[in-house]
Amino acid sequence: MRSIKLLLEYDGTAYQGWQSQRSGITIQDILSGTIGSITGERIRLIGASRTDAGVHACGQVAAFTTGSDLSADVLKRALNARLPQDIRILSAGEIHHAFHPRYDAIRKRYVYLLRLTGTGAAFLSRYTWYIRTMLNTDAMTKAAEYFSGEHDFSAFRGSGCSAKTTVRTISTIRISVLDALDFMTISMPGSYIKVAMEANAFLRHMARNIVGTLVEVGRGRISTEDIPAILASKDRTAAGPTAPAAGLFLEQVFY
Repeated sequence: MRSIKLLLEYDGTAYQGWQSQRSGITIQDILSGTIGSITGERIRLIGASRTDAGVHACGQVAAFTTGSDLSADVLKRALNARLPQDIRILSAGEIHHAFHPRYDAIRKRYVYLLRLTGTGAAFLSRYTWYIRTMLNTDAMTKAAEYFSGEHDFSAFRGSGCSAKTTVRTISTIRISVLDALDFMTISMPGSYIKVAMEANAFLRHMARNIVGTLVEVGRGRISTEDIPAILASKDRTAAGPTAPAAGLFLEQVFY
């Protein structure tokens, strides 16, 4: 048996997330079924991150074992010929059988995009959260600093999270103000905010709950100085709302 590692990207709009479930179409189901149709096997596919419904990925990592003698490059080309256009395999290669996409990951980087103007709404609504009021980015930047380091993120954990521990370490969290987004070779001017964060792991909805809280800070509804108390409370209701899935991207998984 050989182990194959995949690097893939997908637009998550039409899917119920990565993880296979009883109802709804998922990335894992589509990809596993397509691999199986090529190799003639029942495939057990493991992903690095269980992205939620509607969340996108630029650098998801997955792995599976196969008895097929097809080369990794042939598998990549065959998969891209059969997969829907909103799921693309960027690279494929053989790896050691002990490799585990999720447990071997050192950290992951997520990016969230906020749009503060209506320019490009016909295209960017699938990939951004439209905020109808201006935000205080200085306050958001100061609030973001409190999330850095090791904390118990119970107050930012979504319901249904099965993680054994709620302690996570955020190594980087950065707020960037952008005056344009490039889309399909077209520059769309406007007012945008990018929230980028890296952590050793993320709880369910953790990234979206942090973004939702930062937006409330930007609106003046939550004080910058309230963040330590929210973290200490371990109370989900003390934090801000869950940001919509559309603006979130799994950018990269580090090993």
